[in-house]
Amino acid sequence: MRLRYITGRIFASLITLWVVITLTFFLMRAIPGGPFTEERAIPEHVLEKMLERYHLNDPIYVQYGNYLLNVLKLDLGPSYRYEGLSVNELIAGSFPASFMVGGIALMISLLLGIPAGIISALKHGKWQDKISVVFATFGVTIPSFVIATVLVYFFAYKWGLVTVGFWEGFSTAILPAVTLAGYPAAFISRLVRSSMLEILQQDYIRTAYSKGLRQMSVIYIHALKNALIPVITYLAPLTAGILTGSFVVEQVFGVPGLGTFFVTSITNRDYTTIMGVTIFYSALLVLFNLVADVCLSFVDPRINLK
Repeated sequence: MRLRYITGRIFASLITLWVVITLTFFLMRAIPGGPFTEERAIPEHVLEKMLERYHLNDPIYVQYGNYLLNVLKLDLGPSYRYEGLSVNELIAGSFPASFMVGGIALMISLLLGIPAGIISALKHGKWQDKISVVFATFGVTIPSFVIATVLVYFFAYKWGLVTVGFWEGFSTAILPAVTLAGYPAAFISRLVRSSMLEILQQDYIRTAYSKGLRQMSVIYIHALKNALIPVITYLAPLTAGILTGSFVVEQVFGVPGLGTFFVTSITNRDYTTIMGVTIFYSALLVLFNLVADVCLSFVDPRINLK
């Protein structure tokens, strides 16, 4: 039964990814102009040569079929703007920086958000709960570029503890990671708090207390498992988004990540790169949603596996 459920989710994920690839391809073709459209007109014979080189003068169905076959072979095609480089190479060169920043941000979000939500629920109505709610509200409402600006001002310019504007690896990944972690940490805290408050009122929790179990055992063995169900659902899009980087945060801190690279490809009209990065992000999103669904099938027995 569970194997059939997982197989069905994999099939649905592949169909979703195919739809994204198809929509991305035809939307790029529907945009006015072309990848070689510039303010200064290109001579007609040069333009014809470039279109022939990249097979852009073939019928649209031929281009779509070839592109789909290349994607199946994990080949996202050549870049129109970076001579001699493929989209795969460009993503491979920029994704590690985004992955490092996003990975640190994800750990910070979980390490702060889950304990804060648990404490807020256990101390409901008390000063601990009020402080947690205030910080969670600030984290959800304050834009990331404001947090980034404040961190840069104090830690870089005022105190001189870190350097910004260029990439040196882990040491320069901390501040952008903290910036990216602000919103998800606050949101996870609110999710855990609301879920935990509801679960603590359930009969099986009262039964566990009546049996003489310690509070720590009741919370971490019985309550937390169910309280994390909405967090697991939220982690799928969060992980995909946070690992592919944020353009604003990467621009402020000078991180040469995928977010900055994606926006640059849009301004350069580098269509294959735009499509490749979109497909890459969609593949991550579909993958993490699939993982979340599989995890939920083990955590929550109420899920219908038919």
